[in-house]
Amino acid sequence: MALFPKFSKKRDGVNVIMEQRLLQQVNNLVLNAELCTGCGICVEACPEEAITRGLVGAIGRGIVDYAEPVDVDEQKCSYCGVCVIMCPFNALALKIDGEERLPIREKDGFPEYDMVADIDDEKCVRCNICEDVCPRDAIIRDVPAFEGAETNGKERQFAIKSKITFKVDDEKCTKCGICGAICPAITVRTKEFTAESGKVEGEVIWDETRCDACKVCAEACPEEAITVEREVISKILPGQVDIDQKLCCTCTWCERNCPTEAIKIEKIFDGDINFYPEKCPGGCSTCVEVCPCNAIYLPSSKPAHEMKGKIEDSIAVNRDLCMLCGACVNACPGEDIIIMQRKSIRITGDETDLFKKIKGKLFEKRTSKVKEDKTGQVQIKVMETV
Repeated sequence: MALFPKFSKKRDGVNVIMEQRLLQQVNNLVLNAELCTGCGICVEACPEEAITRGLVGAIGRGIVDYAEPVDVDEQKCSYCGVCVIMCPFNALALKIDGEERLPIREKDGFPEYDMVADIDDEKCVRCNICEDVCPRDAIIRDVPAFEGAETNGKERQFAIKSKITFKVDDEKCTKCGICGAICPAITVRTKEFTAESGKVEGEVIWDETRCDACKVCAEACPEEAITVEREVISKILPGQVDIDQKLCCTCTWCERNCPTEAIKIEKIFDGDINFYPEKCPGGCSTCVEVCPCNAIYLPSSKPAHEMKGKIEDSIAVNRDLCMLCGACVNACPGEDIIIMQRKSIRITGDETDLFKKIKGKLFEKRTSKVKEDKTGQVQIKVMETV
């Protein structure tokens, strides 16, 4: 009996770890079940046909908790790394002796996605719209929290860059102390009262770091001795906003909603997707729940007088936000409700023979009709390309 290779599979938190133990090397393919959307691209990409689709819809809806969207046969897997490169959601990682490596790229060369997901720092005003709309938590917003959002946040005067000028006319100022009593940025210090001078003497001390140029001190001064001026140098909040390209799925939610057009996204897939709601059994909404781009929705009801005998659509997709991953096609339990076909892929690097074969599979026209030949393993209906 051969002692090597040895194979094993285990669950560790959100990760499923496939292991191939050789005499002098240990290979691990790690599937992050939390990041996996069940798009099935790894299924098409695997040169050993070691990956199969799982019950994507049932898992996405939380009905099934004993399986993952895809299943990897640890014994069929060659641990080449093709699936890692092709996964658009970075749900897979390959480790060789504990170090992340990709043998397919090292030995034969293999293209990768040409990711265009950038934020122009000069145009970005550090608002939180992109972070709020991103369905994949791919926005890195390193911006201080201010008092308007958090009780212990930084004071608002630090939100913009400005130059504040504070002047006190000593001839007019009586050192009455009103300004210091109402503003924490001002302290009025008086000398010891003495009959020798017979008057109040002292100074007005101004703390620039605590002043927000509200001018209340100037307006409250009974002698009009205070002048406050502020020159705004930059209205952009401090900090920086970036996109984590490992998490970005190029759905374009952020680009389309950025108020200053600071974001540029190029989708990694281009093609067509069509929904046929008249075939959809209303009330399912599985595709809505599995869509990693939040591109699928249940249309709002329209007033009866606007329908004019038409049947309301029960499901729809915003094509502008869809990145053609195919998770909805895999999850839909109905037939010919969703039809999808990819027509191009943004890549960088030379197309190898293996990649051309994979691309051919990814470009096949597919439609929703889940077929379960083996328990827990599903196939998708492939259509003839017109």
